[in-house]
Amino acid sequence: MLAPFCRNTTGCFTMPGFTEISPSTLMRLIGTPDAPTILDVCIDDDFNADPRLIPTARRWPHNQIDSFDGAGPVVVVCHRGLKLSHGAAALLRAKGIKAEALEGGNVAWRDAGLPLIPAAAIPAPFWVTRHRPKIDRIACPWLIRRFIDPSAKLLFVPPAQVLEVAEKFNATAFDVEGAAFSHVGDLCSFDALLSAFELDIPPLQTMARVIRAADTNRHDLAPEAAGLMAAPLGLSRMYRDDLAQLVAGMGLYDAFYRWSRDAQDEGHDWPASSIKA
Repeated sequence: MLAPFCRNTTGCFTMPGFTEISPSTLMRLIGTPDAPTILDVCIDDDFNADPRLIPTARRWPHNQIDSFDGAGPVVVVCHRGLKLSHGAAALLRAKGIKAEALEGGNVAWRDAGLPLIPAAAIPAPFWVTRHRPKIDRIACPWLIRRFIDPSAKLLFVPPAQVLEVAEKFNATAFDVEGAAFSHVGDLCSFDALLSAFELDIPPLQTMARVIRAADTNRHDLAPEAAGLMAAPLGLSRMYRDDLAQLVAGMGLYDAFYRWSRDAQDEGHDWPASSIKA
């Protein structure tokens, strides 16, 4: 399949090179199980001028790229998609790692109006919440791993211990009263995460509405709420281990995201309206 055309900073349409990926193509991958590892190799001056990151990206010094020992695919990002990202991607390919540079770098991503996360908002990799998750406590870990920190560690503990575990283990508490990310008024913990990390993405906003309807028993807000409530409740009966349930729930929310992004307008009935007698 040919790479899609995209508009460069002069307004002309271009096609990414064979070792490049366009911002629009990368955005389609973020949030899915097929998303690449994203390494931001910007120099400190460029990063400090705009200290935000592409969702799931992590900072990596360009002159230490050879120490990266993860698996591919990898997308390398620098300020304008020139020497730093192309050089770093080439070094990774020399190690046998599939790697591409982001065409136009952070500047092209920003100018396309794609989401950027304030780096200062990204906490330590440990997150903690109440055990026996249902709706919001599966939705939030899904969002964290797919859009914020793919390496995040999720801890499930008794409700009375969440805040103390967070303090003792330098973890971020969520979906419990007094936590950094929890219910506020009619909004859920999923809403709080979207706001804090500036993830104003239409499919995620659609998901938030359905999650809110299911988690607060307001099925009038979204007709899909009953199904979203039924599936996690079923998973909670299938799994005694919270982490095993989370693994299964990640697949459920992956499908939910793809519906929100790509299939909201699609219906299904029987007999199919396209079938002729």
